[in-house]
Amino acid sequence: MTWSREERYRKYRDVSEKERMLLKKKVNACPWRQSFHIQPPTGLLNDPNGFAYFNGEYHLFYQWFPHGPVHGLKHWYHVTSTDMVNWQNKGLAIEPNEFYESHGAFSGSGIVDQGDLYLFYTGNTRDEEWHRHPYQCMAKMTKENELVKAAGPIISSPPKGYTEHVRDPKVWKTGSLFYMIIGAQREDKTGCVLLYQSRDIKEWEFLGEVITKLDAFGYMWECPDYIELDHKGILIFSPQGIEAEGDLYNNIYQSGYLVGWPLNRSTMNFDHGPFQELDRGFDFYAPQTTLSEDGRRIMIGWMGLPEMNYPTDENGWAHCLTLPRELVLKDEKLIQRPVRELANLRSNQEEVADQLLNERKSYPHIYGTTYELEVEFEVGTSEVVGIEFRTSENEKTIVHYNHLNKKITLDRSESGKEVGTTYGTTRAVGYDGETITFHLFVDVSSCEVFINDGEEVFTSRIFPSDHSTGIQFFAQGGQASFQAKKWDLSMR
Repeated sequence: MTWSREERYRKYRDVSEKERMLLKKKVNACPWRQSFHIQPPTGLLNDPNGFAYFNGEYHLFYQWFPHGPVHGLKHWYHVTSTDMVNWQNKGLAIEPNEFYESHGAFSGSGIVDQGDLYLFYTGNTRDEEWHRHPYQCMAKMTKENELVKAAGPIISSPPKGYTEHVRDPKVWKTGSLFYMIIGAQREDKTGCVLLYQSRDIKEWEFLGEVITKLDAFGYMWECPDYIELDHKGILIFSPQGIEAEGDLYNNIYQSGYLVGWPLNRSTMNFDHGPFQELDRGFDFYAPQTTLSEDGRRIMIGWMGLPEMNYPTDENGWAHCLTLPRELVLKDEKLIQRPVRELANLRSNQEEVADQLLNERKSYPHIYGTTYELEVEFEVGTSEVVGIEFRTSENEKTIVHYNHLNKKITLDRSESGKEVGTTYGTTRAVGYDGETITFHLFVDVSSCEVFINDGEEVFTSRIFPSDHSTGIQFFAQGGQASFQAKKWDLSMR
């Protein structure tokens, strides 16, 4: 279906209840609706926004176009949880009905201060010639979940030297001062981030551009997030326009981070190491972090990518969010571990341990469509060890470790309905070891594979048939051993 500009920019209130119900019926009939991931009730979901622990609950918002699987007029949809696992839909939170958000409420963040949750976002506008003008905006949510927008924009125009691509504010507080980092594009069409400061969360002063060692690294840096772990500064962002280099940067757009000394807010200098990708899979973008109730740094990302078509489009919806992950810094690298609360989804534990000699094996009690699977391999004399999952006669998704070429690979070339094949059907990362662990969270139409306790992660959408329930363990070119635990997963 081709969407006209008018159709893309309809507000939620402009659609009849009958049309909404027909779309909802179409979405609910989709065979790829997820079981334990956040997904839109209808239409398109993208960036996670406003992630914060507030008033005894985790509050999370996401970009939402309600009327179909296209990037149209962006609203904010609201979900809450007491445990980051079982999420409750709260409905529409921010509807773009002010002049400064006439063409969408774009991405942003949340921060709790003096008993209220403050939400920051970019208001997108277009003039008659379709030129963009961004506004940085603020809204406040009370303990009664009443949301009130500020009287007008808090930042009304990009600073001199930057294009109209200035968006996605992330706010934090250090001492008595608030700071805001915003993704931006210089006039020479290169990406960067900008820093603002406030004493009262309402009036903001531009401090300048954060100085990094990446002067020409893509044409736009989206969804920045600055955090500090173990006395180090970490800048997370999603650069657009990075060319592939071997196994690196193979998706249409990337997400990654820089680790260095804490940002020097006096000189604006951020002294850092190399850019590192956050996720090695096919579908990961625009992550955002917050602190948990007990002080853990938690990250959630969009399990999708811009400018890509997905099989669920024909069913009236697109995309979901990743599972929440705890971030830990180890040897200048972010380790990502599924939050421990996810164990609350488990039921029906099954176990197996066996030897493999140049063969693949399945077991009658190890199968499924929505599950968690932990597998540890002793490589032994084998050349390749791995797992085939969501298998049937004609479908399978494969994750394996090749001990000869020292690579871990996720292969979705036979995963079912094709998606994103223009950008390849495998993703890989280097590794050298005699043992390897795979920790899989498999949902109806996705997989998140954590390698070696979160040292690497592969996040991907897959679209197999519902009868593709098999799980096989294999070794090629020699002998290996493994032990595995599996749990069925579902929302309570």
